[in-house]
Amino acid sequence: MARRIFALIAVVAASYGCGSEYEPRDGDIIFHTSRSRQSLAIQKATHSSYSHMGVVYVRDGQSLVFEAIEPAKLTPLDEWVARGEGGHFVVKRLANADSILTPAALTKMYEVGKAFEGKHYDLYFEWSDDRVYCPELVWKIFDRGLGVQVGELQTIEDFDLSDAVVAAKVKERWNGPPPGNEIVISPAAIFASPELVTVYEN
Repeated sequence: MARRIFALIAVVAASYGCGSEYEPRDGDIIFHTSRSRQSLAIQKATHSSYSHMGVVYVRDGQSLVFEAIEPAKLTPLDEWVARGEGGHFVVKRLANADSILTPAALTKMYEVGKAFEGKHYDLYFEWSDDRVYCPELVWKIFDRGLGVQVGELQTIEDFDLSDAVVAAKVKERWNGPPPGNEIVISPAAIFASPELVTVYEN
């Protein structure tokens, strides 16, 4: 009986990456809780503990995270992880990654992402390509590179803007009501995408 229970625990742990090292793969989507000034407002507005994210690239044996900060750039994975609260992170992957993430598809994703490299961070969460914020970068890479929508698009008015922390950030950015009908995507929406499965959590 004890042996069966131990085996079951091992299977569950393996499914979440517990007790093993994360093995990065091109196209993985990685999440953590940022220590940035706006992180708490994002968490409260979206009812999620995850406020920052990026796409994993593996190049010449080096694991990198393509992220929209200031500016959008590639960051070594270990540095990216260290910036998050407590070093905690979660990795999700397309459920059909083995069949859809072909070399040609990954090349297309790289090409889409390259157009955003060096772009300034978008403090106003606009849907144009002039500037870019983190979930927008991820969503557009998957949409334009693969034709896959990872997460449901929303508008700013869909978020919970009632918390004092959120209200203060809104006042700081817009000095009044934000454009409620602006199309947006959030880390929470991508995290909840049915297109993705969790492959690692520490």
